[in-house]
Amino acid sequence: MQIAVLSDIHDHVQNLAVALGAIGQADCLICCGDLCSPFIVDQLARGFPKPIHIVFGNNDADLFRITAKTARYPNLRLRGEFFEEEFEGRRIAVNHFDNIATAISRAGHHDAVFFGHNHIFQNARASVRTLLLNPGSIMGCQLDAEANQRLVPPTFALYDTATNTAQGYRIVNGAVELHS
Repeated sequence: MQIAVLSDIHDHVQNLAVALGAIGQADCLICCGDLCSPFIVDQLARGFPKPIHIVFGNNDADLFRITAKTARYPNLRLRGEFFEEEFEGRRIAVNHFDNIATAISRAGHHDAVFFGHNHIFQNARASVRTLLLNPGSIMGCQLDAEANQRLVPPTFALYDTATNTAQGYRIVNGAVELHS
């Protein structure tokens, strides 16, 4: 099973459209938060007709309208701030925040832990069993140590339940390429 993992859209519809076009072969999509505006729900659900699971991030301010829009799409499920589920025999946990996800991964109860928040792509092993995956941001922006914004390539990932591994991708000039 292939699971598309993305995070931190922050209303960036152009990059989201490119990512959605690239993940068509995935069996489901997990969003690790920060859609921001309710209209992103429409773009997600229309652009990816298979199951979509969303956790809330710290910038999902209009939860009432995001929740109301979700009811229109049977393929889309809001999961609150945390969810865990088994996909093809792999136990997966999802949370928006890097510090919480790192702590969850250290417990060793999951095969993979997905998160976002800091906009930094990370594909690492927390343990022999547990993959710790931050797909980076669809927005394509990071904050430096002084809280200044800097543009970086937007990124997302595909997770493979058969191998418990992930491959990162980045968007460069509207095209998708492998993330090294």
